[in-house]
Parts: sequence; structure tokens; C-alpha cells
Amino acid sequence: MPAIVAENLTKFYGRTRGIENVNLEVREGEVFGFLGPNGAGKTTTIRILLDLIRPTRGRAAILGLDTRQDSIAVRRRVGYLPGEPGFYDHLTGEEYLGYMAGLRGGADPSRRKDLAQRLDIDLGRRIKALSHGMKQKVAIIQAFMHDADLLILDEPTSGLDPLMQHAFYELVRVERARGRTVFMSSHVLSEVEKVCDRVAIIRGGTIAVVEDVETLTRKRVKKVQVTFAAPGAPSDAAPGAPSPAASEALTAALTLPGVRDLSLKGDTAVFRVETTALGGVVKALAALPVTDLTIENPSLEDIFFEYFGPEAAAEVARAGDGDESAEMGSRGAGRGGRRASRTGARRPTTGRGGRRAR
Repeated sequence: MPAIVAENLTKFYGRTRGIENVNLEVREGEVFGFLGPNGAGKTTTIRILLDLIRPTRGRAAILGLDTRQDSIAVRRRVGYLPGEPGFYDHLTGEEYLGYMAGLRGGADPSRRKDLAQRLDIDLGRRIKALSHGMKQKVAIIQAFMHDADLLILDEPTSGLDPLMQHAFYELVRVERARGRTVFMSSHVLSEVEKVCDRVAIIRGGTIAVVEDVETLTRKRVKKVQVTFAAPGAPSDAAPGAPSPAASEALTAALTLPGVRDLSLKGDTAVFRVETTALGGVVKALAALPVTDLTIENPSLEDIFFEYFGPEAAAEVARAGDGDESAEMGSRGAGRGGRRASRTGARRPTTGRGGRRAR
């Protein structure tokens, strides 16, 4: 039985499309990545799956349960990390997590303690005194502490430093080893590659492709920048003209499979190379007078360029680091989306109808 099934999920906010005809099937026991730029529809899809907002059309099921008819039963079996977690700032981390555990009928305190140790956080501090990264750790513990069958995580590493990101990845691997299913959204390609088994790429509110991570990795292209030692160009050479060493590198690189988009400026060559061809490129460069070599992992923009062309890559660039723009009008409306109070504390997005803690 699939852990998640989505059939033709569609959501319009007035005339603005959030998502359209989203079809997904997530297998039990896998870590599934939901990859796309900000504004692509990742959060909208997740909120529909959890019945926090209702679709314009389409249906979804989680662990065999209809997400609308059986929404309460679904939430009992899901650990949810929202993209913008809400907190009661006057509570300590321990008090907040205790309150959230109570809404779900309780959670093993020893598991909460273990998670806090793994993420290196003191839960005795008040939430209002915590940094963004520390608050994110509290939110992660809230999602994991219930020992749920399915974890739905929206941009889970937001605000975490690299060390804590690795700690989070290890948590995900442990849950997979225990047979749990993890569905996590991200706009960071390298993050998805580290922990996911399969990935769906969403673009403009529709699913563009579903790939296993191994296939995605093979298709990705790295950006290479090489600087060569110049033996001295002729005095009448045009400014920025390739030196003999750079010209030699260009000739050699053009003969290698998997190399593309090669350009030269002075003694620096910049090109893209398929991951599978990188070893041959490095071997060819070893015979040349290289003074500097930079190899960059592809960004999400690069992946969209490879799959969908320059127009799609430009869409990613325009999206920048903003929020899910299609959802702007929906924030504060419907279940789990109330506005912040004067104190800045917001009603948590998990659970329904819980009273404000005092």
C-alpha cells in the first residue's frame, strides 16, 4: 500500500493557480524528495495532503485513508513540520513540546530527550530567546517525537547550520531504517541527493518529472572554472584574448564527451561537464599548466536548465528566496493558518482547536 497517493490535485486561489493536476505516489518506507523553487506549489501540495486547505478538485490518500473524510485519523499517524512553524514564545522548549505532545495523546519523554541531544539544544530556554536555527530544532523535535508512521517535512533544514543539517540527515536515515516513510520538500538539490530515494520536481504548480536519485545524479552537470598559467601573450593580442595555454585547454576539452557551454576569457576557461565525464576532464587538465580549479555542484537553476531549458532556469532565478507566492493570499485563512497574536506567538499549525497554553 502506498504511503501517499495524490490524484489530479488542483488548487486555485481565485484566479491564481497554486497547483494543477498533481499526481504522486510515495511508497511506504522510502524517503521521497519534493524539489522545486519557491512559489512552485510545494507547500500548497503539503497543506492539501494534511487537509489544512481544501483542493479545488482532485483527491488524496495517506496510509490508505482519505485525507478529507479521515483527516483526524491521518493526523494521528503523521509527524508534520510546517515551513513556517508557529510557537508560543512565552513557553520554554520543553513546555511547548509537552503541550504539543498532549494534543496527540502523549509522547515518550525519553524520545524527546534523545532528539534534543542529537540536535544539541537546551529545551529549558524560552522560545522567544531562541535563534531561528534553534526554533527550527524545536520544530523538528515536535515532528519526530510522536514516532509517526509518516513524516511530512516542509523545508526542514531552514536555518540549520551545516553540522546540524548532517544531524538532521542522520535522523531521516534512522527513520528510514525503522521502516518509516519520509516526504520532504526542498529547493536545495544537494540536500535531496543526500537522503532521498526518489524525487519529484515541481514546476509552476505541476509535476514535471519523477526520478530516482541515482538517475538524477547521473544527469546533473557540474560547472568547472579553470585558470591557466600564461606563458605570455603577444603584445598585439586583443585584451582578453585566450593565451596559448587556454587555447590548448579549449581544444582538448572540446574533444571530450560530456563537456558543453565552453567559454574563454583571458586565461580562464568556464564550462559545464556531466558528472560521469568529470574524471576524464580532470585527467586531461592534469597535463596543462593549471593554477586554479573550481568545481561547483549544480544549483536548482542548473537542474531546471538541463531538464527544461533556459526559460525554466530563468523562472527559478526569478523565484529567488521568497515564500510560496501563490499562497500569500491564503495565509491566515482556513485551518492552521491564523495570524500571529500581539505577542508574536502563533497558534501551532499542527493540531486543531487546541487552546492557548498559559
